[in-house]
Amino acid sequence: MADSHGPSGSAGDSADAEQEVPVTGEVVPDKFSSDEVFQRIVADADHEITSGARELFFSALAGGFAITITLLVYASMYPKADNSILAALLYPIGFIYIIIGGYQLYTENTLPPVALTLERLASIPALFRHWGIVAAGNFAGGAIGAVVLAYGGVFSPEAAAVAADLAVNGVYETSRWELFFKGAFAGLIVAGVVWMNFAARDTITRLAVVYLAFLCIPLANLFHVVVSFTEAVYLMLAGDLPFLLAMTDFVVPVMLGNTIGGVVLVTIVNYYQTTEDRLETARFEHVRRLSVREWLLGNLAGRSYVPLVDTVEDFVRDPESYRVLVPIANPRTESALVELACALASTREKGTVHVAHVVQAPEQSSAIADREQRDRIVEESSGQLDDVTRIAEQYDVKLETSTIVSHRSFEVVFDRATRTRPDLVLMNWDEDGLWASARAERPLAELTNQLPTDFLVLKNRGGDASRILVPTAGGPASDLSADIARGLRSAVGSQITLLHVADSGEREAGETFLAEWAENHDLGDAERVVDDSGDVEAAIEREAAGHTMVVLGATEQGILSRLVTNSLHLNVVDEVEGTVLLAERATDRSLIERLFGAGRRKK
Repeated sequence: MADSHGPSGSAGDSADAEQEVPVTGEVVPDKFSSDEVFQRIVADADHEITSGARELFFSALAGGFAITITLLVYASMYPKADNSILAALLYPIGFIYIIIGGYQLYTENTLPPVALTLERLASIPALFRHWGIVAAGNFAGGAIGAVVLAYGGVFSPEAAAVAADLAVNGVYETSRWELFFKGAFAGLIVAGVVWMNFAARDTITRLAVVYLAFLCIPLANLFHVVVSFTEAVYLMLAGDLPFLLAMTDFVVPVMLGNTIGGVVLVTIVNYYQTTEDRLETARFEHVRRLSVREWLLGNLAGRSYVPLVDTVEDFVRDPESYRVLVPIANPRTESALVELACALASTREKGTVHVAHVVQAPEQSSAIADREQRDRIVEESSGQLDDVTRIAEQYDVKLETSTIVSHRSFEVVFDRATRTRPDLVLMNWDEDGLWASARAERPLAELTNQLPTDFLVLKNRGGDASRILVPTAGGPASDLSADIARGLRSAVGSQITLLHVADSGEREAGETFLAEWAENHDLGDAERVVDDSGDVEAAIEREAAGHTMVVLGATEQGILSRLVTNSLHLNVVDEVEGTVLLAERATDRSLIERLFGAGRRKK
């Protein structure tokens, strides 16, 4: 759990308390109200629930390994002490290491992400995904530690016997119901520590709270799931405990108890003791929460998370309009993208371009918790977007703008597309832009295989669309390429060349195919080139030399999914001197297909 406490403010400064995540209490300077504590927790949860899988897992891995310290010192001290109380005094050390060090611990995550989910700012699947990664990391770290303890010669013979006895007590001498309820009280303690940690103002206080709270676990003979898992793995290695028995009769009951104790007894109770004033913070200003369907299904139904700031108004789709969504990271350098979108939209009767400025938030939510700072971000974004609105004046299109501030970048593009349902999304392919962070975001493999609309990705080298090359082998993506080429021809008078690469000796068949394809796509007057070398990329590179833009359709594998995984190996993208447009059709998939298999491209 990351420490998001900001600098102290003036005591009793009510104006500051209304405008930012609180850094000091209102009524009593040294004490936060429950509403203020809740606001601080939500500010921290924003960062945690949007963290990448790799970041979460390795932080949890370190946390799980740190639990080994607790088992090591507790088991080592036990035979040396006259009673168990002296050994228990060292039990909290691993948890102090985790909490003060900012590592992830499963039982801590029964509070911050749950608070965000209760407010319908994050979905239930996002919560379960977060829990799953942290639990897996904790268990992996604990297992590594158990291996070291079992085979590294760290324990004395007496300490090794104590460590084995700890697992024996849990598996064979304690019933599942007892494990569950003992785990529930331990979960209550840990979630309470998290709540008090955000209520504390200094590290010394937090250290004392953590130590005293976790000291209660061994003194009351309670069970913590990560410690229990580490003990069980140790007994599997050093004794003869079966894995399945350890899980069903020890680890799982403790885990359920920890989870329910933390969520029900602390998180929900603390949530409902707060008032509606908990919403009086910038995080909740102008926020449009997840729908019930999104809250239950997450990305399968649309969004899984609500951005920190989203200035788009309540949206009603005009079914007669042709909408182009243009997500940009820098309005000053991506004006060519907006101009291309306006040109395409201008060929339709009711063309609309929606430019969404995606602002990457700092890693810690508290860094942008101040309402004044958020207002400043939105104001600066609006000023930059004024420049792109002037582009629309050259075309007969309606232009809308909005600002999104989020820890995520690329994923919010899909959220916005799902919400506003555009006909086309047009974005830049820039290694320093949205794509750079895309590869670190988590559900992209799934997102890029359920495209909510048609996508165009621009590799901009001047944006000249006077001479366009359209390679085609048929298929939905080539249909989109044809649509784009026709739109640019209508808007800017582009000259179009169609290219089909046939196998060696199949030139006549290739010419027949290309002629029919051109007629079917209203490009019968375009120049046609058939190459029978069989080498698609080499043929495209040769023909591209005389053109200013190449429009490439996706293969069955999909262009977007290969872009975000850095597995797109098309030399033509890097070799040609002109602009490259990568086109991919929307994916038509039912909920069942999204869950269990790939869908099909829309015809």
